[in-house]
Amino acid sequence: MHDPLSNLLPEFMHFNSLQATQIVLLMGIVMFFGALGGRLFQKLKIPQVVGYIVIGIIIGSSGFQILRPETIAALNPVSTVSLSLIGFLIGGELKLNVIKKYGKQFVGILLFESITPFFIVGCIVTAVSFFFTKNITYSLAIGLVLGAICSATAPAATTDVLVEYRTRGPLTTTVYGIVAMDDAVALILYAIASTIASTLLGGKQISLWIQLLTIAKDIFGSILVGSIFGFILSLIVRNVMKDEGRILSFCLGSLFLCTGVCVILGLDNILAAMSLGFFMVNFAPAKTRPVFDLTSKFTPPVYVLFFVLVGAKLDIWIITPYLGLIAILYVVGRTFGKTIGSMIGGWLTKAPKTVQKYLPYCLLSQAGVAIGLSIAAGNDFPETIGPQILLIITATTFIVQIIGPICVKHGVTKAGECGLNVTDEDIKKNTLVKDVMWGNSKICDENSPAIVTDTTTLNEILDSFSKQQNLNYVVKIDDELAGIISLEHLKEVLQLGELAEGLLAVDIMDMPGPCCNPETTLPEAYELFEKYDIQALPIVDEKNRPMGILEKTTIDHYIHTRILELQRSVEWD
Repeated sequence: MHDPLSNLLPEFMHFNSLQATQIVLLMGIVMFFGALGGRLFQKLKIPQVVGYIVIGIIIGSSGFQILRPETIAALNPVSTVSLSLIGFLIGGELKLNVIKKYGKQFVGILLFESITPFFIVGCIVTAVSFFFTKNITYSLAIGLVLGAICSATAPAATTDVLVEYRTRGPLTTTVYGIVAMDDAVALILYAIASTIASTLLGGKQISLWIQLLTIAKDIFGSILVGSIFGFILSLIVRNVMKDEGRILSFCLGSLFLCTGVCVILGLDNILAAMSLGFFMVNFAPAKTRPVFDLTSKFTPPVYVLFFVLVGAKLDIWIITPYLGLIAILYVVGRTFGKTIGSMIGGWLTKAPKTVQKYLPYCLLSQAGVAIGLSIAAGNDFPETIGPQILLIITATTFIVQIIGPICVKHGVTKAGECGLNVTDEDIKKNTLVKDVMWGNSKICDENSPAIVTDTTTLNEILDSFSKQQNLNYVVKIDDELAGIISLEHLKEVLQLGELAEGLLAVDIMDMPGPCCNPETTLPEAYELFEKYDIQALPIVDEKNRPMGILEKTTIDHYIHTRILELQRSVEWD
């Protein structure tokens, strides 16, 4: 194997095998430099997953070979766990109400985006291969098998971008639905293609029906195992909902047990994990849904490990000119097929315009299932097309895993779905006091109606109270904060009857307590509310000049309004 960079490092820097004393160091190298690469690429406005893969390429088989093939193979369980986590979170996005409403649309798009590239890649590869080899049976066989493999889409790299950019909307929902189902289509297409290819090449023939029955067993068996573990997890979690650490432990334990059972039974762990997540989000009690938020908090370091190892496995030095040409045509044909197919499927099913226009950008990544099928082809056709298919898929995976996430980002950005998958807490974290509004007016303003002078009369305050939303007032003397008038204090003053009519603001105000400034974050403001058991905070600038008043009710109204705006912005056409 050609390794132009690996000889630059001393032998002790190459991990040829996993030893107990080296595991911690190795994991540290992978996670630290992977996270660093992800951060650098984020700074370049490129999805972080590309940075993880590039770091893997640099330290793996194509680069310095700090991770040797034997070590990478020993770390395969990390990939298995990562794909299960990804499958679980994808399953959590497949809500029954959405499937019932848009299920036909998902299936229509799925069939076209899977079958169209199958035919296009199959025809192109067959024609070009025959031009070079003059062997029609070999060309047809390799074209059929590559066409079947190209229909698969990698869920990991695609969904990582959706999570990173907090996307939400019709396009995001469609992508989750498609990547959850199109692996099954790829398996069926491969069964058909490999059966025909085996007949053409005169190898060991396996009945198509036997292959389809095996696939049916894998699909439905995986769904059954995942659903069983989902049912068990829902029974457990509903009784431990107050302890987040215990919830996460049970959730990951169930997911890993499910994955282990699938490995032992030879079932699809990704599909089983999707089924587990699908069961939890649709059939478990509503109060168990936070398991997805807790699990997503656990996944970032696992994703770093996974994608660095994906990059480390890729060897870019093994491609001959002929295979290089086939690989390029494969990528072009697959991209064109996915684009045309998804657009036709979206048009026929009357999908939203954003889905029709930008879904093609989100279906280019290729990894786990495609590589798995190429390995299967290597085993099924070891003396004919198997080795070539393995090399082509390895090379093209390198290309599309770099380009794919960038295209996903472009698609969801153009669709206007970035940053829409937010919660109340997300809005609080990213909002300053000066950003809070009531209607079209900011509450932080030196001309705020919540600011009165020391000579303002009680009647004027009551008149303002009837016209404005604020329940509390700040009092200024010579442009400096002097006091605060609360709703409770106003109630007490009004009990004085006629004696209260001549009172001024300076007569009824309390001394100001804790204050905030325009740059205070909402979480910091909530801490002050809780610490001092109050409902309102005067807003002052650096010179202690009042800029308005911050009330808990106003914040709650603002956040609720923002959530409604975001929900309206992601409604389906």
